Amino acid sequence: MFEINSPLNNSWIPVAVDSDFPIQNIPFGVFKTQRSEPRCCTRIGDTIIDLAALAENGYFDDIEMDSSVFYSSTLNDFMSCGKSVTSKVREQIALLFNSQNPEFPNQQKSEILYPADEVLMLMPITVGDYTDFYSSIEHATNVGKMFRDPENALLPNWKHLPVGYHGRSSSIVVSGTDIHRPKGQILPAGVENPIFSPSRLMDFELEMAFITNRSTELGDSIPVENAEEYIFGFTLFNDLSARDIQKWEYVPLGPFLGKNFGSVISPWIITLEALEPFRVEGPVQVPEVLPYLKTTGKRNFDINLEVYLQPEDSSPSLICQSNHKYLYWNIAQQLAHQTINGCNINSGDMYASGTISGPTENSFGSMLELSWGGKKDIHLADGQTRKFIQDNDTIIMKAYAQNGSVRIGFGDVITKILPAK
Repeated sequence: MFEINSPLNNSWIPVAVDSDFPIQNIPFGVFKTQRSEPRCCTRIGDTIIDLAALAENGYFDDIEMDSSVFYSSTLNDFMSCGKSVTSKVREQIALLFNSQNPEFPNQQKSEILYPADEVLMLMPITVGDYTDFYSSIEHATNVGKMFRDPENALLPNWKHLPVGYHGRSSSIVVSGTDIHRPKGQILPAGVENPIFSPSRLMDFELEMAFITNRSTELGDSIPVENAEEYIFGFTLFNDLSARDIQKWEYVPLGPFLGKNFGSVISPWIITLEALEPFRVEGPVQVPEVLPYLKTTGKRNFDINLEVYLQPEDSSPSLICQSNHKYLYWNIAQQLAHQTINGCNINSGDMYASGTISGPTENSFGSMLELSWGGKKDIHLADGQTRKFIQDNDTIIMKAYAQNGSVRIGFGDVITKILPAK
């Protein structure tokens, strides 16, 4: 049987050694060109592969599916085909472009293949519902130390359930989208009454998000042991935050205007199948969780996470290095808890991890932590310093799993913070 993830596989499409997109990846996204409408695609190296054109040329004829899903402007219909179909599509792509198979005729190449720098990558999915979890114990502990009792940083429920809230989906946008600094009510230090102002404490949150590929009925729950059957894959996620607006508004109902002005994702969805070789065990959970949340085996992923801050007219500076493996609550537990009360889900729902911080200061996944609430300077390569994001700063996030010669990457998440309107 052909093994897509084998490090021995190579493609007849050139792939740089440090590329995010070797033939073992086969991510899924949506693109358009100057002469074509949006349609679904994948990528190998720096080459975009038009899945609709592959279907037109008969390359998916042996798979029982409606190939019209590739003409959609989102991946939702394709994901809804289920893993019995999407996994076969991924395998067929890997076979077609394997170095052991002949290259396409030149006429077909011109119909199917595009240089990555000549296409526009679009928002890959229509996000139905969006949940933001709070799954990193390091992040939750850091925030608890800063704003509550340092000796009791975690709230009593935190180690018993994956804390989360339902956010908005309308302002989740694709990489390359600029975000204006939000305005709202803030309470400056030493002032009795709030003022209306652009946020002064703009921040990023380094997160990953998974996307569901199936629907359930209202009243049904997803067993934790089956949860990954409902998960198509991951995307890299920058959950922008206005810390001063958030601090004033969040009691008693939680985040609102401090969070809903913009979150940015990578244009590629990386399947769970591509990440199989990078599974690792998560942290030991003490106290023991309730039976509906108990998982076994390797449920976290060894995915390196990086954040760069680039001032205008300067070069990027690496300010954070974290890893998905640090998450206390894994994706199966998150989805099982989301649905344990009978909450129904749909294909295209998005579930963010919450800020992924590690155990060391350079692995803290937000500027709130890196500057410890604004008390420390974050030093950049050009000699500048930051405590929070300034106007015209660009935040660049990267994610990749590395195992020997195989690197599975997510593509960059890039957003520039513009002045408030």
